Amino acid sequence: VPAPPPPKKEKKKNPPKKKQNNAKKDESEMSINELRDSRLGKATSMRDAGAEPYAYVYDPNRTASQLAAEYNDKLEPGEEDADGEHTTCEGEIAVAGRIMARRVFGKLAFYTLQDETGTIQLQFDKKRLGERDPESFKHLKAWTDSGDIIGAKGTIRRTDKGELTLYAKEWTMLTKS
Repeated sequence: VPAPPPPKKEKKKNPPKKKQNNAKKDESEMSINELRDSRLGKATSMRDAGAEPYAYVYDPNRTASQLAAEYNDKLEPGEEDADGEHTTCEGEIAVAGRIMARRVFGKLAFYTLQDETGTIQLQFDKKRLGERDPESFKHLKAWTDSGDIIGAKGTIRRTDKGELTLYAKEWTMLTKS
């Protein structure tokens, strides 16, 4: 009679790793108190850096619907209206609204901004923002959240996918949520 096979050793299961307390949490995982503390901390950080989280005055010269009407069928995908050829606006285009979505990809960020007339996409490029303020892109990523109200100035372009976009040269926090 053959000898029975040796008993199988049980593999030890690794317990699930706990999140570090200092690791950044996604806003959807935060409690209301954690979210409030995070946002108040960002407002304090802005003040410490000499920036005001609640601006007194900002004068946008275009709304999302005005831009959509002005640039309807005027730019090809990937084209920028750098000289303002397709608008009656003097100088840079300025818009203001609430951040509805943030998508940050290293040195590039896309925000969906909603004003009282509709939405427009904002494109922030580290190099372009850095021409006026070298710390601007870093502050944009660190200080903004969905729900904040910001202003942005720049030129209009169509992305390669054809979406009308304000290609920002500068941004201003108007109301920290």
